[in-house]
Amino acid sequence: MKPIFVLAVAASLLAPAAARSAAPAVFIKNDAFSPQILTVTSGQSVIFTNDDDDAHTVTANDGAFDSKGLDTNDVWRHTFSKPGSYRYFCELHPFMHGTIVVKAAQR
Repeated sequence: MKPIFVLAVAASLLAPAAARSAAPAVFIKNDAFSPQILTVTSGQSVIFTNDDDDAHTVTANDGAFDSKGLDTNDVWRHTFSKPGSYRYFCELHPFMHGTIVVKAAQR
């Protein structure tokens, strides 16, 4: 196999992983959302991952979105289409709070 071909194949295999890591993300660990405040651009999706031993939810204060129960290692994605500040909490642990700040996309 030619070295250039091997490099091209390796790059194509790594590209999806790099794209996933670039997505805005919130991790749930130790009964907390991290980061507690995340800023994204309208139209972006945020990936919420439960890295905790307990089940949790990602529930908007105003009811606009709700992940339902996320068990350990579960992942939930939500797309924020309109600018604004979206406060959320865990229905199972109401002391857990977070905020997604959505800025308008640049044209």
